[in-house]
Amino acid sequence: MSRIQYKDIAFQGKSLELIERVNSIIAEYDAQGYELTLRQVYYQLVARGFIPNNERSYKNLGELINNGRLAGFIDWYAIVDRTRNLRNNSHWDSPSEVINSARYSYMLDRWEDQSNYVEVWVEKDALIGIVSQICRKLDVPHFSCRGYTSQSEMWSAAQRFIRQSHRESRTIIHLGDHDPSGIDMSRDIQDRLSMFGADVFVKRVALTMKQIKTFNPPPNPTKLSDARANDYIEEYGHECWELDALEPKIIANLIESEVTALVDMELFRETERKENKDKLDIQKICERYDDVVDFLDESEEG
Repeated sequence: MSRIQYKDIAFQGKSLELIERVNSIIAEYDAQGYELTLRQVYYQLVARGFIPNNERSYKNLGELINNGRLAGFIDWYAIVDRTRNLRNNSHWDSPSEVINSARYSYMLDRWEDQSNYVEVWVEKDALIGIVSQICRKLDVPHFSCRGYTSQSEMWSAAQRFIRQSHRESRTIIHLGDHDPSGIDMSRDIQDRLSMFGADVFVKRVALTMKQIKTFNPPPNPTKLSDARANDYIEEYGHECWELDALEPKIIANLIESEVTALVDMELFRETERKENKDKLDIQKICERYDDVVDFLDESEEG
């Protein structure tokens, strides 16, 4: 928790009530291990009927959360901005700490002997934290498209899939908004990877109309400025939906269900067991680092 007051701000009763609702949503998802973006908090408030679904409402919420933080009512760590991150080198106080760090990061490729190769692609960078959490658990490569993927990145992806041609199948699990461009992105990925010679099946798993009917996320008006709007409206109507509006747990469950259907779990667990044994060996070295160094010194002298 890090609530620090930098300004004395007098909020109206309704604003204080909304701040409490924001904190309640933050606490709810923190208990599940999820960090939320401003957009995700907004959609949770809309879905629960606390605020209207429009651009003005979104901007007002951003201003309220900003002021709530400055006034010491909202935790500074509570809402993340996944597009801006400081990068620096790692440092340790001793060699044994490096070994201990290696123990945590040591992983065997759980997919090395699998007959299928899978990647998870998500349209929005703001959702990569949620996607990463489940994909790390499943040891699945994952990628933030940031809209339409650049030509260079798509070519690199094609080469990556071509190198997996010995597998029985190669699959991209794709998640995106249900709007004119979001729907078209799944087609675009499939077409361009095929053009570059990669035999890949792009499976769009979200958002779908079935999920929209099941989970009832708040709709937005379709942007008529989108060149694909007419075809979209003809098929789906004048409303569209953002992937951010789904609860993080639902997104994670969708990914896990699709991935586990393509993996031999016995092979997966076998690799996991070997990895855990190796980590225990690394831990022994870390705990007896000085003894190991003394032994090596004596061996060199001998």
